[in-house]
Amino acid sequence: MIEVGIIGEAKDIVSENNIAKTLRSGELMVYATPAMIALMEEAAYKSIQGELEEGKGSVGTLMNVKHLVSTPIGMNVTAKSELIEVDRRRLVFKVEAFDERDKIGEGIHERFIIDNESFQNKTDNK
Repeated sequence: MIEVGIIGEAKDIVSENNIAKTLRSGELMVYATPAMIALMEEAAYKSIQGELEEGKGSVGTLMNVKHLVSTPIGMNVTAKSELIEVDRRRLVFKVEAFDERDKIGEGIHERFIIDNESFQNKTDNK
């Protein structure tokens, strides 16, 4: 059973692959906001994956975050999530991201528990 308080974590290293210039979110060679958001989502979804019934998964439906400071190529980034609300299939997480020196992002992320096969079939038949 999924309960409030589940903690998650995901890690990344800033490289040419996840900078703003590469991900088309800007021109600079700094950690991209879309990369930070993806890392936050990874921390959240992985934290609950082992608690779900077989065949179930979760999909992100809302991300409301602030990217607070920039991070250069070569630095480590860690995203953390904490499940703060469970409303049937709706899950709300507090998410944060840190580089080696600063908190770089914070916000709220919402996911819904879904049946993987049904969800994929519905999408494929769109």
